[in-house]
Amino acid sequence: MAGLLDGKALAQQIQTDLAQQVQTLQAQAGRPPGLAVLMVGDNPASAAYVRGKERACAKVGIASLGKQLPADTPQGELEQIIQALNQDDRVDGILVQLPLPDHLDSVALLSQIDPDKDADGLHPINLGRLTRGEPGLRSCTPAGVMRLLAQHQIPLNGKQAVVIGRSILVGKPLALMLLEAHATVTIAHSRTQELAAIARTADILVAAIGRPELVTAEMVKPGAVVVDVGINRITDYEGNLRLVGDVQFESVQEVAQWITPVPGGVGPMTVAMLLQNTLLSYSRSLQ
Repeated sequence: MAGLLDGKALAQQIQTDLAQQVQTLQAQAGRPPGLAVLMVGDNPASAAYVRGKERACAKVGIASLGKQLPADTPQGELEQIIQALNQDDRVDGILVQLPLPDHLDSVALLSQIDPDKDADGLHPINLGRLTRGEPGLRSCTPAGVMRLLAQHQIPLNGKQAVVIGRSILVGKPLALMLLEAHATVTIAHSRTQELAAIARTADILVAAIGRPELVTAEMVKPGAVVVDVGINRITDYEGNLRLVGDVQFESVQEVAQWITPVPGGVGPMTVAMLLQNTLLSYSRSLQ
């Protein structure tokens, strides 16, 4: 039976450490760190995520300076809001909550954010810094995965890692981070042939493709570490709505050495890394 990579417990520990750092730095700065989360429209899942981020900010002493905007907000208005936040000395981190309504260009909006206030680590400059191995703000979910692996002292040097998923949010930046840790990395995706065979080569298997319970026990090498980034809402055979990952948890737990639960695995780590990025920007602004 696989051990659990408990992201919830680690995230709480990180938040406690961050709260102590905020207390120390705030005396020097004369103000708390500030995070501005911009949400457009009323997507229920996005609203729940934003509330969770605001609660986490409150726990560690970060001021929430975000805005909720109507679904029909035009691109130009959003760009002006981002530019104003870039100039606002109270704001250390800016995040645009995805997904956005169809009429908005998320890539163009993310590019408007000051790279040094890019709390989500998705600005092209920060992704370029990651590619080059230079210091910078890192994408929150991949950084959370790496922190969770490090916490459990899971060796990556020379190991075979397979990342299923190639999004700019998770798959691509995580592959780069694993490479930086000296793993040998394969990126697989929805069009990969022989996916099961490739997955079975992995010492570290990451599922980040957004397909409920895609990864089954037959796809996992015995003793592998399985990281489930997926969060999917499904209706089970009894008609109940429940959250599942991209991994068939019960069967894979019998085969793997370590596994992340859903919920309570990668999700809380993403929020913890968002807070950490905001504090990093804040401490740099004081130097």
